Amino acid sequence: MPGDAQVMLMIAGVHLLALACVTLLMIPALRDGNWTPKGPPDSDSDDGWGRGPRKPPSRPKPPRGGLPLPDAEPARVRLRDHRRLGDVVSRPERRPVREPRRAPVRTHH
Repeated sequence: MPGDAQVMLMIAGVHLLALACVTLLMIPALRDGNWTPKGPPDSDSDDGWGRGPRKPPSRPKPPRGGLPLPDAEPARVRLRDHRRLGDVVSRPERRPVREPRRAPVRTHH
């Protein structure tokens, strides 16, 4: 088989594989996902096409294990007026300046 025909066959094979994958992914997306098992109709059913109202969501489960944040610490300052944080909290002290190390002085004899 010549090289050109082999390359064309490989390209066609890749395209057919991609088309098959897209088809497999599109089938569930296009189908109706909410199906109900077939059974006898309800006695009060009007044989309509509607599904009726959805069921209400279930209630959320309560949290487990006491308080949600047992290790939380309250804030030091509560800002509930016109003051700013800098007005309420004092600035921390600055670190002392360290003297630079002096290089040894060499003396010539």
